[in-house]
Amino acid sequence: MKNKTSIISVLFLFAVLLLAGGCSYAPSSGGAEDTTGAEATAPDTDTLIENEAKEIIDNMSLEEKVAQLFFVAPEALTYEESMTECDETFKDALSAYPVGGIIYFSSNITDEKQTKKMIKDTKAYGEKVCKVPLFIGVDEEGGTVARLSGKEGLDIPAIPDMKIIGEGGDPQKAYDTGAEIGAYLADYGFNVDFAPVADVLTNPENTVVKDRSFGQDPNTVSQMAISLSEGLNDKGIISCFKHFPGHGATTGDTHEGFAYTDKTLEEIEQSELVPFKDAVNAGAQLIMVGHISLPNITGDNLPASISPIIINDILREKLGYKGVVITDSLSMGALTDILGADEAAVNAFEAGSDILLMPEDFTLAYDGVLNAVNSGSISEERLNESVVRIIKLKIKALRSDK
Repeated sequence: MKNKTSIISVLFLFAVLLLAGGCSYAPSSGGAEDTTGAEATAPDTDTLIENEAKEIIDNMSLEEKVAQLFFVAPEALTYEESMTECDETFKDALSAYPVGGIIYFSSNITDEKQTKKMIKDTKAYGEKVCKVPLFIGVDEEGGTVARLSGKEGLDIPAIPDMKIIGEGGDPQKAYDTGAEIGAYLADYGFNVDFAPVADVLTNPENTVVKDRSFGQDPNTVSQMAISLSEGLNDKGIISCFKHFPGHGATTGDTHEGFAYTDKTLEEIEQSELVPFKDAVNAGAQLIMVGHISLPNITGDNLPASISPIIINDILREKLGYKGVVITDSLSMGALTDILGADEAAVNAFEAGSDILLMPEDFTLAYDGVLNAVNSGSISEERLNESVVRIIKLKIKALRSDK
């Protein structure tokens, strides 16, 4: 009798604990609120930004989405000789073609007041007609490739070649240089700098990036490029690592025509790819693909910028890059010698590029991509994929309330 009473007592106590929720494994009823699962599945910041980007493109026309792929000089829209102000001609052109970005050159820049007003007006009008902020870009590497530093009429000291920074071997100096460049670019209104050069100078006869490269050692180039990028980023400037998969082994100049390296994938993994792999791991937001050919890797002479093997297989899959891919200028000889502006734009996009930089003929290139989407040779899903990447970067880096 005593044992029976003890068993009943234990069962009664167990029932009380269940009712009180004291057993962690007690199943919850279908109507009970369970906040644990909600907390575990709360979307992260990147997911929230991606969802916002998708909502934005849901309200874009097909034409507006295609326009977002292009990063062009203002004259590509106006067909004027040199634009130095955001005039009515430019506004009309931007309304018709709300492109993703505008790149300025020395011919667009006369003095500080003019440049700041031109960019301020362009950004304001661009956000109005493009639904998202404009990329405002410039080639400001320092040394021989600089549109502002050392220019007559601007009170900006000349920046040395990156070769000199690399020879010093001090990443802090590279960071300080990036921060210096970033500070005056941000002051003028720019938000994208097509720097740093992440090319490893493996061929001493290379003249294209000879003084623009940080040097011959891949680890030094990697450290310097990432440090310079961080300096730019800390001043609010989007940096762009270039020219994937590395222009330092060539002798030819892709500005003029065909340029190649006969290196294998295993060989460039030991040198040219090192800075880009490290940049990806460091969170690179924008990578520029060059026009060099790598026949021993791709099995053909296609320039990297229109090669799915280089962009999708190596940069995206092998290196794990999730950010925005931009081509080098599509008006360079390596492409214009073999393709029309429409073909170059379509091929680069089909190969995996997101942003198409400076086609030889913008209208022809734009129509080429638009026609390809309308015909189904490029799916709208593929188009949306790139536009989402572009707008995500704009939300992260350019939105005023970020």
